[in-house]
Amino acid sequence: MAINVLRYRTDGDPRWGVARDGRITPIPGEYATTADLLRDGRGAAREAATRADTPTIGEGEVEILSPITRNQQFVCQGVNYRDHMIEGGLDPDAKTFNMIFRKASSCIAPPSTDIVRPARVRLLDYEIELGIVLGREITGPVEVTARNLHEYVAGLVMTNDVSARDIQIPEMQFFKGKSFRTFGPTGPYLCLLDAEDFARIPSLRLELRVNGEVRQSAPAGEMLVGPAETLTELSEVMDLFPGDLLATGTPAGVALKAPPKPVVLIGNFLPERVKWKLFVKGQLRSPKYLKPGDEIRSTIRSEDGKIDLGTQRNRVVAAGAKEAP
Repeated sequence: MAINVLRYRTDGDPRWGVARDGRITPIPGEYATTADLLRDGRGAAREAATRADTPTIGEGEVEILSPITRNQQFVCQGVNYRDHMIEGGLDPDAKTFNMIFRKASSCIAPPSTDIVRPARVRLLDYEIELGIVLGREITGPVEVTARNLHEYVAGLVMTNDVSARDIQIPEMQFFKGKSFRTFGPTGPYLCLLDAEDFARIPSLRLELRVNGEVRQSAPAGEMLVGPAETLTELSEVMDLFPGDLLATGTPAGVALKAPPKPVVLIGNFLPERVKWKLFVKGQLRSPKYLKPGDEIRSTIRSEDGKIDLGTQRNRVVAAGAKEAP
């Protein structure tokens, strides 16, 4: 049975608890990081989920933190949904590799954090993503399959791969354009899975709204390269540890749109500075880019409700903006 755990704070140090029906059952023990919880606290979490005699706390009574702590690695897949590739001007039928990049772990933020738009950024975009959370250390090549995926993955989270397109694309800086502080709201829940729960992953629906308007809505089953294949590939490249986060790409509906092909062809003959200035100018015509005051609401859940990663609510604020009294 899938269970939701969250990380929260009342007055003192962060604690972990099992979340159910808006109430939190504290998990006994101290776990400083996501890795600590997954290594040493999964049994305690499942025990807490079955106890009915333990006092609970309302989710509204605490500060909810990201269930992924900032010591963990944040690895991402890019252009991993067919329709998202098309809206980006790419041919999904010509895809020959799995695009991988990193975000700075310091961008990881609570699920209801204000997203800060840096002063230099004009093209601020959203990307709801299903996050795979490692439950086992990988320090060499392994073959991960649908049958043994549960041996390597502890659970799932929701994350938003917030992106500054005017840095990511003209400067060819994925890491910098996606790693500003607050550019990775994560949670609220880390959903710990049993082996039988993994079959539900393709049916999970990702949905993101801006100011009440649905911008993104698609099932996770539309991924082009799944978690098992991606972990197999990553195992040949890097070490992975319990609690590390793999964001599996975003569906169509982002603000970024590829320029028409004739414009792209003409741009190939222009000086780089002129080409990218025109790119930014063209993108600024879109009303979909995030502005201070915009409100984002994101959910990922299965149709039967067996897996529900909670709700993110984020407000966009300008860098240096003061909170209202």
